[in-house]
Amino acid sequence: MSSKAAHIIVVGNEKGGSGKSTTAMHVIVGLLQSGYSVASVDVDYRQGTLSRYLANRRAFIKAAGSDVKMPAAYSITPSEGAKDGFGDGEAEAAQLTLLMEGGLINHDVVVVDTPGSAGLLSSLAHSYADTLITPINDSFVDLDVLAHVDGVRMAVMAPSHYAEMVWKQKQARAERDGGSIDWLVMRNRLSSLDAHNKRKMDDILRDLSARVGLRVVPGFGERVIFRELFLAGLTIMDLKNAVGPQALGPSHLAARQEVADLIGAIRLPEAIKLSPTLETGNDLAHGKG
Repeated sequence: MSSKAAHIIVVGNEKGGSGKSTTAMHVIVGLLQSGYSVASVDVDYRQGTLSRYLANRRAFIKAAGSDVKMPAAYSITPSEGAKDGFGDGEAEAAQLTLLMEGGLINHDVVVVDTPGSAGLLSSLAHSYADTLITPINDSFVDLDVLAHVDGVRMAVMAPSHYAEMVWKQKQARAERDGGSIDWLVMRNRLSSLDAHNKRKMDDILRDLSARVGLRVVPGFGERVIFRELFLAGLTIMDLKNAVGPQALGPSHLAARQEVADLIGAIRLPEAIKLSPTLETGNDLAHGKG
């Protein structure tokens, strides 16, 4: 434990099905395995996917007697009005503010999973980000949450609603404490089959990155293993210890490398940086670890 403020990683996108909770969980476990003290905050009290993921993980630990690592887990408790769909979000926002400004300072990193919809709570969570990770599926349907695209010229006409919200929260963050948000857009489910589509996405995201100040990073491939591990509360980073290195095939190693690459793209402050201990697919493939 340290007495400094944690580096806050927010995983956000206002479109459902983009892989936010899967991304959050893999970042959490990867950082834990690297030796960081990590806390998680599930802001999405309606879906609660990250909370269920962690509950499955606790059940696995209890049943298997495993020593897989767990974060310090927190979640937002909905008010009675919010449960009935009539709340204004003020009570939940107050909870989140207390967590982010008080209860989480003794961790190295805090990973926050946000709802897949707009709202006061999601916007507030974004405003606390040091690093914002936005997973998007590699399609123009998902890109629409970031930018309005001219389909004839294949050019960005204007940032879309989510990009505008992030820009407002960057301003809110700067006004509150002088901090800044490093925004990573993570392209998930990249396919090798449609090279033309990938090139067009590359061009548009390059244009958008210059306009709104984001970095584009590779995400996770379309792998069934990411979904299957949810029920056990495990991630691809756990398999070496949970089932043994002999069970890891080339696809598993490639998936581990994808997670390691994403974590490597996060600019953690020098004050909390550790010597790198995260095993990658390449390490395992060459007999290391």
